[in-house]
Amino acid sequence: MSDTRATPDTGAAPPQHGSGLRRELRFWEAIALSIAIMAPTAAMALNGTAPAGLIGHAVPLAFIFATIGVAFVSYAFIRLSRHYSHAGSVFAFSGVTLGPRAGFFAGWALMGTYFAFTCASTAEAGTFGVAFLGSTGIAQNADYVVIALAAAVIIAVLAFGDIKVATRSLLGFEGISVLLIIALMVVIVVRLIAGSAPGHQSINADVFSIPHGTKFSAVAFAATFGFLSFAGFEGAASLGEETDNPRREIPRAIRNAVVGTGVFYILCILVQTWGFGTGAAGVKAFSTSPAPLGQLAHVYVGTAMSDCINAGATLSAFASGLASATAAGRILFALSRDTPLRPLLGTTSARSGAPVGALTVALLVGVGAIVGQRIAGVNAVNAFFYPGTLGVLSLLVAYIVTNLGAIRHLFIAARRAPLYEIVFPVIGIVFLVYTIDKNVVGVAFPYSRFWIVVAGWLLAGLAIILASPRLAARIGRSLAADEGLATEPESPAAP
Repeated sequence: MSDTRATPDTGAAPPQHGSGLRRELRFWEAIALSIAIMAPTAAMALNGTAPAGLIGHAVPLAFIFATIGVAFVSYAFIRLSRHYSHAGSVFAFSGVTLGPRAGFFAGWALMGTYFAFTCASTAEAGTFGVAFLGSTGIAQNADYVVIALAAAVIIAVLAFGDIKVATRSLLGFEGISVLLIIALMVVIVVRLIAGSAPGHQSINADVFSIPHGTKFSAVAFAATFGFLSFAGFEGAASLGEETDNPRREIPRAIRNAVVGTGVFYILCILVQTWGFGTGAAGVKAFSTSPAPLGQLAHVYVGTAMSDCINAGATLSAFASGLASATAAGRILFALSRDTPLRPLLGTTSARSGAPVGALTVALLVGVGAIVGQRIAGVNAVNAFFYPGTLGVLSLLVAYIVTNLGAIRHLFIAARRAPLYEIVFPVIGIVFLVYTIDKNVVGVAFPYSRFWIVVAGWLLAGLAIILASPRLAARIGRSLAADEGLATEPESPAAP
């Protein structure tokens, strides 16, 4: 689709309704948001244990398959962000390609995800913060909610300020954390090669073979845990109205975030698997470890390195909380611009350019959920996993709608991409549906009930848009004005 308002300088003109968002970010600041939401340090600190319990020493295979699956899913975002640059992310992608109702539905789903992620990541910062304070002897028996609330205050200060400061902070926090892990990985590999590993572990090719008696379906199931480590890769899209030349930089940011993080995940999981050992004892140690990276740091380097890893994981979780709140605020802001709530939620600060009203709601929901869980007696680990799981389920729905929109936009409504490329979003949708199935069917309580909560949230969004035909019309006109084109007719299959 031609872009009638693109210019050589920016790649996109400002939104026609005067949103107030400032176009001042560059590539590295855009990619920082995607990376921070994924929180690779925090992901690697926890997400390898479940796959190890399922498929033993073949955990790296699960993350290789997960990376390939995410690459297929990301195709739609990379392609569509070359045409559209909007703070609403999937709200615009789906709204223009499938119609306003589908756009609102997808945006509503993604907004729910980032509300949940704001809670989960901020709580996770409290969890790792407790581990750091305890291991260093600074404070024993600290309460995770106190640290999480302190993190939320700092998140608010950064989120309400200049977006450039926030994104550069994200890049710095996650960069420090990743460097710590890389340093640990180097030490582990050197000791493995030198034959001085503490349990006589070694580098071998077992990690690329499926254990005897394990079915390939188990590897595919384990890959869904790897996929969850990529949740939020599309976050840069919510900065579409604040990034210079967004139709070039946003696709680059999404693509490079997926590729770079995927390589990091695979290498890190390889080293963790080798570090624990590929034998039965090593697999058991890996699968039952409450903090694999911290444990490896303690065994291979010493207590000081373990403390540094815990500190790095705390920074990573904090950065994810900040990034999630930033994305949630942008999406709520975009959804509210065409509603009566615009004076409260659809405007920006004259000083910082931040959508203060929308950010306030995102932070209040996140902090309220943390406090509510603490009052209900939810422990620190579950205070992360419960809202995190809710957010992922809603995210998968938004991803499916976006990929359906990409298929229609690129291959059905008009031929905008080579026809053979249709296989990418189709495989992506299959991967997403499979992931939903494995996170809904046959899971233990209370996870077996989480889909009901998410379904309720999605039905609420659907009810809003179906009950207000005028709202759909306003959204359609607004998207057309923002993107300099007429929205395509709504698909009969659109939500």
